Formats: sequence, structure tokens, C-alpha cells
Amino acid sequence: MGLLVMILGLVLFFAAHVFTTKRDARARAIAKLGEGTYKLLYTVVSLAGLALIVWGFAHYRSSGWIDVWYPPKAMKHITVALMLPAVIMVVASYLRGRIYAALKHPMLAGVKLWAAAHLLANGDLGSIILFGSFLGWAVYDRISLKHRADAGGPPIPVGGVSNDLIAIAVGLVAYLALAFAFHPVVIGVPVVGV
Repeated sequence: MGLLVMILGLVLFFAAHVFTTKRDARARAIAKLGEGTYKLLYTVVSLAGLALIVWGFAHYRSSGWIDVWYPPKAMKHITVALMLPAVIMVVASYLRGRIYAALKHPMLAGVKLWAAAHLLANGDLGSIILFGSFLGWAVYDRISLKHRADAGGPPIPVGGVSNDLIAIAVGLVAYLALAFAFHPVVIGVPVVGV
């Protein structure tokens, strides 16, 4: 049951996100609904999908675990190491500096690294579906960005090294919070000592 709910959540979440890559359809929806209504619907569908993903995955982990393969213990340590740059990349997408300029789309790069790292450490079916879906979406979205005719939103100026230093500092704090508070409490899996 949990796995099916998670898959339904993934379908909802990614349907909203893939729809934004269809720029003509998105423009028609905004023209018809208005930008505020479009953004509200996008947010509601995305949050509903995310809630179903979280609930479904938690239920699956507690009652329907299906092992596909057994990753070596070293993969968990590699995942822990890869998460720091992944979190910094996500932060750098908001604090635009040289990291942003070098990666062009650090949010997508961070999501890809997060998903790939978690695929290394988790060999169960639910994790493969969850993290594989996010990896597939991030690859798809990056490819779609190369083919879009419009630039999206207005450009945000790129700062210098100070933005990178802030992104690294905030990323480090966020990484520690995720590792020591969020992951063991919300996900139920300790990061340290695995």
C-alpha cells in the first residue's frame, strides 16, 4: 500500500514539474487561469504529491520493505560524503556566485548528486523507485532547459566569491542539520554510525 501511495505522489509531484517544462502549454495555462491561480495550483499539486511521497515511503519502510540488492557498507559512507557538495549546490542555486556560474543549474546538479548518492546506499525497491525518479526527473529537466526557447524568469545577477563562501557556510550548517536532526528523526535512519 505504501509503495503505491508513494508512486502516486511521485506521479503528482513530477506531473506538475514536467508541465512547467512544456512552455507553450504552461503559457496557455497562465493566460487562461492567471499567474496567481496557476502558481497556487502548481503549489497545491506539488505539495500534495510531496505529502503522498513522504507518507507512502514511511509506510513502505515500516511495513512493506522489499530488498533488491545489498549495497556494500562503504556505499553508505560514500553517500554521507557526497551529500555535503549536494547540499552546497542546492544552496548555491539561491546564493548565486561562481559555483552557480560554473554549474549553470546547481539545484538540478544537487538533486542529481543527492539521488545518485542515495541509490548507491539503498538497495530496496522503494528507494530505487524514489531516488531513481528524482534522478530521472533532474536529468530530464536539465536536458529540457537546453531546448527551451524562453529564458524563464528574469535573470538574477551572479555575485562573486562572497556568495560562494556564504553558500558553503549555509550548506555546511544545513548538511549538519539534515544529518544529525532531520535524517534520524524524520527518516528514521541515523547517518552517523552506519
